[in-house]
Amino acid sequence: MPATIPAPLRLLSIILPARDEEGSVGTTVEHLHAKLETCGIPHEIVVVNDGSKDNTWNLLLDLQKRIPQLHPVNNEGQNGIGRAIVSGLDAMTGDAAVIMMADESDSPDDVVRYWDTLNEGWECVFGSRFIKGGITTDYPRFKLFMNRIVNFFIRIIFRIKLNDTTNAFKAYRRTVIEGCRPLIAPHFNLLVELPLKAIVRGYTWTVVPISWKNRRTGEAKLKLKEMGSRYFFIIMYVWLEKFFSRGDYRRKIEHK
Repeated sequence: MPATIPAPLRLLSIILPARDEEGSVGTTVEHLHAKLETCGIPHEIVVVNDGSKDNTWNLLLDLQKRIPQLHPVNNEGQNGIGRAIVSGLDAMTGDAAVIMMADESDSPDDVVRYWDTLNEGWECVFGSRFIKGGITTDYPRFKLFMNRIVNFFIRIIFRIKLNDTTNAFKAYRRTVIEGCRPLIAPHFNLLVELPLKAIVRGYTWTVVPISWKNRRTGEAKLKLKEMGSRYFFIIMYVWLEKFFSRGDYRRKIEHK
């Protein structure tokens, strides 16, 4: 448990970047909303359309008529999943956020676990598919191999126990998100920048097991060949902050 308990949370914002996800975003939103309603969790679902060429945007507008907690956002600037997530974070009205994918790979049950854990007082909750209780279904072998190499590298150079830093599916209090700005990564490397900055800047965090299943429709957006150098850049960028910034960017804790 954290040493101090922050203020109780009033609204959970779920941020889903979506690009050409007409085959899955509708069911993702419906299942997520149904679960959160059943559990009595006040929420909004912010889906950011990131330059889709299919019917994603029109589908979201139609779905909003039935689910008023759905707030579609059209990313009208440059595309990229990092930019789309930042657009969603800018548009959110909640005091906590969960970032997850629109392809139904992440479980609504884990969103509930994130909410409960944040309300224990943690400022960040990081899910791991690779600890006791974690589950992966139909994970492509080469992608899994590269995932474990990158996460091992991160664990070593940052000296942390988190073994699934690259996973998108995480939860943060709004104060963490604001304390980690500016967020500079425009692509999938934002999913590494945000948790590592939160850790380096001194926010409290814990890890819970989560489940993940491979998408059933559409095409995966992560291209490993394109992202290698971008991941390395952002990892080293935050590493330099950790060891050479002399704490200039660490959170300032007020003692009462």
